[in-house]
Amino acid sequence: MAESKVLSPKQRRQRNREEMIDAIVEAARQIMREQGVAALNLNEIARALGMQTPSLYEYFASKMALYDYLFRVGTRTFRDAMTRAGEGQDSAGWDQAQHYMTAYLEWSIANPDLFKLLFERHIPGFTPSDESMAEMYGALDEGRQRLEAGLSAARLDPVVTLEQARDIFIALQHGITALHLANNPELPVGQGRFGSLIPLVIDMMRIAWEKQTKRRGS
Repeated sequence: MAESKVLSPKQRRQRNREEMIDAIVEAARQIMREQGVAALNLNEIARALGMQTPSLYEYFASKMALYDYLFRVGTRTFRDAMTRAGEGQDSAGWDQAQHYMTAYLEWSIANPDLFKLLFERHIPGFTPSDESMAEMYGALDEGRQRLEAGLSAARLDPVVTLEQARDIFIALQHGITALHLANNPELPVGQGRFGSLIPLVIDMMRIAWEKQTKRRGS
């Protein structure tokens, strides 16, 4: 039997701090899921954890600092989810585009609070820090490259640039996701008024562009 590693006092303090931060984050996310992203309240978090509100300031200097931390948590989970979605995918073109649109919706259904924090403006006065935005830009840049690689393999209307096709895709992806979360958040991908639209939307994009391509003799 492997011997348990004996932690030094410093290591124990660090472990305890990390565990408390995790508990604060989970309590904060629970409030955001139940009451809305803008409803975060340090007093309520403290009550949920059985501690005094001033004790929270040992971990987060302010409510906005907590929001910023949650923004980074969301960015990392989103980045990981989209990276996993691309692993082992040999399909290209429209099949790949549909795969990423599906993965985006799946992540958002599992993390509606983080979706709203990252991609919608629900919190008056909150601006992510430069460090947090740098992580977000990195995640978005990776996603842009994957999406453009998939779309470049599709038969696009030559009048539509790759950048325009990407932005149309992003707009449809976000719209379907936001509407699904607003109307049928309890349903999985493929069900509900909007969550069932992904295959149809991809087919409509593909057919429309292929028709234009053929019409122009490309």
